[in-house]
Amino acid sequence: MSIEIAQQVAPLSSASLATPTISMLQKHSLTGAVQQEIERLINVGELGPGDKLTEASLAERLGVSRGPVREAFRVLEEVGLVQLEKNRGVYVRQIPLEEALEIFDLRAMMEAYVGSTLAVNASEDQLGQLRTLVVQMEHAVKVEDEAAYYRLNVEFHEAMVSYAGNKKLIGMYRKLTRELSLFRRRNFSDHALLVTSVNEHRDILDAIGSRNAAKAAEALRQHVLMSRERTIRNYVKYSERKAQ
Repeated sequence: MSIEIAQQVAPLSSASLATPTISMLQKHSLTGAVQQEIERLINVGELGPGDKLTEASLAERLGVSRGPVREAFRVLEEVGLVQLEKNRGVYVRQIPLEEALEIFDLRAMMEAYVGSTLAVNASEDQLGQLRTLVVQMEHAVKVEDEAAYYRLNVEFHEAMVSYAGNKKLIGMYRKLTRELSLFRRRNFSDHALLVTSVNEHRDILDAIGSRNAAKAAEALRQHVLMSRERTIRNYVKYSERKAQ
């Protein structure tokens, strides 16, 4: 009798364990999709610094329940894109200029290391992938597609960092650059700046392709520091317009 009971119970126990697992995976997948969409809205400027984010409105907009939105908020807070304020709500984080400049300084050191590493170790296939991205960036400049250029620029730099082969570095880099998204996007609001930027990326690629580690490191370091200077100028312009 006990064997019969065991035989009847075993399949049920297996099913009951599988169902929560599938549910958990589906929830995590949905949360990830919601997180990516909110992050995209922040990156393209539809959600700006200081904007309040509400679970109900975002859930309705994205066609999901409020649970995945709530979970996405927690993830986005960890990566520095939103700020949860007790008894007030969730806001798109405003990064002070001083903090942004410190991040640029860290990026300059990181990317100099990446440049020297790739000059020595990058495969021809990896260089080919970077060339393809630069060609696409040049096309985006030609057709004046700022949104596409911004996306390709992020992809180019993340590809380089990932090719360096240091998993810890890519995690740190992504967190820092996410916090810089607003400032970096402003740097591409002027067509002349896009032209300057794409030329710098071509120089970076040429330096890495030359297999000269010092030259590649300096090209990337200077590129980030020039972005830092553009950020300061654009911040001043933006502040002056906002004050008028």
